[in-house]
Amino acid sequence: MQIAVVGLGKMGYNLALNLHRNSFNVLAFDINEQTRAQISKEGINTYNSLKELTAAMTERKVIWLMVPSGKITEDTIGTVAALLKKGDIIIDGGNSNYKDSVKRYDALKEKGIEFLDCGTSGGVSGALNGVCAMVGGKKDVFDYCEPVFKAIAVPDGYLYCGGAGSGHFAKMVHNGIEYGMMQAIAEGFELMHHSEYKYDNAAVAKLWNNGSVIRSWLMELMNNAFSKDGDLDKIKGVMHSSGEGKWMLETALDKSVPTPVIALSLLMRYRSQREDTFSGKVVAALRNEFGGHAVESAI
Repeated sequence: MQIAVVGLGKMGYNLALNLHRNSFNVLAFDINEQTRAQISKEGINTYNSLKELTAAMTERKVIWLMVPSGKITEDTIGTVAALLKKGDIIIDGGNSNYKDSVKRYDALKEKGIEFLDCGTSGGVSGALNGVCAMVGGKKDVFDYCEPVFKAIAVPDGYLYCGGAGSGHFAKMVHNGIEYGMMQAIAEGFELMHHSEYKYDNAAVAKLWNNGSVIRSWLMELMNNAFSKDGDLDKIKGVMHSSGEGKWMLETALDKSVPTPVIALSLLMRYRSQREDTFSGKVVAALRNEFGGHAVESAI
């Protein structure tokens, strides 16, 4: 089965490799020539333009987008849609707002082009070794693409969530929960940092990830981060956000659903951009560990 990956950033690059290793005929495009050259060494065919990419596809076209949300996604979908035929499929695997996904589904439907919104979790390592995918759109289109999701996901790591927008809605909620979990971990280590005891943070994180109630991948990543820098002295406690926590809070307010933990975790991210804190360092380190998100140096 042919599948094209558009956008070879941290996630898209590894996703393309994941597909390639699972015996899909992968075609790829990125605006960065150097990135195209690099992934071509892995045996993946790359193209200099979206027009060249789609022209090279000989089967029903399936285009998986892994580009930043917002205008870039909108512009890319517009360009790709003009090159597709009725029945071809676009999968948006980025962190798009679910409301935008519903609008894109409706607009593409008028042209006879199918659209799936796919919330993709698992970080950079997951993109390579097995994602967790939340998919929305028409059921028959999902069924056609299911072999793709099954191949690149961890066992039981993909789900058809329902109609258009449901995949990105689920991912939005997922990321909001992630905000709250990371903030709780950060506050715990902040208190320990200010206690009268000199804890080995890496050892504590390792301990808690072995048999405790709060064991998790995030705690494993916390152990990794502390093992590299015991008190996170090399980074600033600036916690950036991709926008999904804000979207979730706005949606919760619209629907009158109380989400106080997630609301406060979002506000703490804004606060971190004004004042350096140890809890900010913890969340910044966690985001770097799972997603490769940049940290600000304190040196």
